[in-house]
Amino acid sequence: MDGLVASLGMYGFPFVAEANARLWAVIGSHLRSAGVDAPIALDPAEPCNLWTSPGLIFGQTCGYPLVTALRDRVTLVATPIYSFDGCDGPNHCSFVVTSAISAKRSLAGFEGARAAINARDSNSGMNLFRGLLAPIARGRPMFSEVIVTGSHAASLAAVAEGAADIAAIDCVTYALLRRNRPEMLEGVATIARTQSSPGLPFVMNAELGKSLAAAVRVALFAALKDPGLADARETIGLKGAAILAEGDYRKVGEIERGAIALGYPDLA
Repeated sequence: MDGLVASLGMYGFPFVAEANARLWAVIGSHLRSAGVDAPIALDPAEPCNLWTSPGLIFGQTCGYPLVTALRDRVTLVATPIYSFDGCDGPNHCSFVVTSAISAKRSLAGFEGARAAINARDSNSGMNLFRGLLAPIARGRPMFSEVIVTGSHAASLAAVAEGAADIAAIDCVTYALLRRNRPEMLEGVATIARTQSSPGLPFVMNAELGKSLAAAVRVALFAALKDPGLADARETIGLKGAAILAEGDYRKVGEIERGAIALGYPDLA
C-alpha cells in the first residue's frame, strides 16, 4: 500500500521527538513484518493537516474533532494511558491557570478578564473549560476577550507574560512542560481542574479498513510492551493504551450539550 503517513505531533515537543520517533520505528517495523508498507519516519506536518489524509495509518487527534469534524472519517485505534497527574486510565482533564502574582483564585472572579485558548476545536483548551465555566457564566459572556494562541504552550506563555488572565491547559502538556521546561510554569498558578473525558486518541483513516486497523493495534501494543522502549515510553509518559468504543467519547459531546443547556454555547 502506497502513500501511508504516520504522525505523533499532538505532543510533538522537541524534547520528546526522539522518543516519539523510536516508538513509531517499532510500530512501523511490526507493521512491515505483517506486510504493510508502513512509513519509516513520522511525518513532521502539523497533525491537523494529516487528520483527513487518505493515507493516515497512525495519528493522534483531539477528542473534540473526533466527535465533530472527524466523525466517520477516522477509525479509533486506541486511547493512550499516561502516567501524569490529571490522568485516570484513558481519561484526562485540564488544569486552569492564572498568573502566579494574581490575587484571583476563584473562577467567578474572572468575569470580564481575558482568556487564552489553544484552539476553538480543542477539547482540553476549550470544551472542558467551557463546561467548567457554564454554571458560573449563567448564560452571559464570561470574558472581555478570548485570545486563540495556537497551542497550550503559547496559552501558558500568554498567562505568564500578562497577555491573558486565565487558560485551561491539557494535563499531559502541563506535565511534559513541568518536567522539561519548568521555567514556563514559574509565572503561573493552578486554580482549578476541569472534569475528565477520554484523552487524545490514536486514529487512522477510516477508508483504510478494519483489517488494517487491527494490524495497527497489534503493532501498537507490541511497542507498548517492548522492553527496549521503556525509556522512550517514560520520556513520553506513556504507560499503556485502552481500546475504547467511539461511544465512550460521547462524554465530550455531553459536556458541550451541558454548556449549551446552561446558555453558554460558546466560550466567550
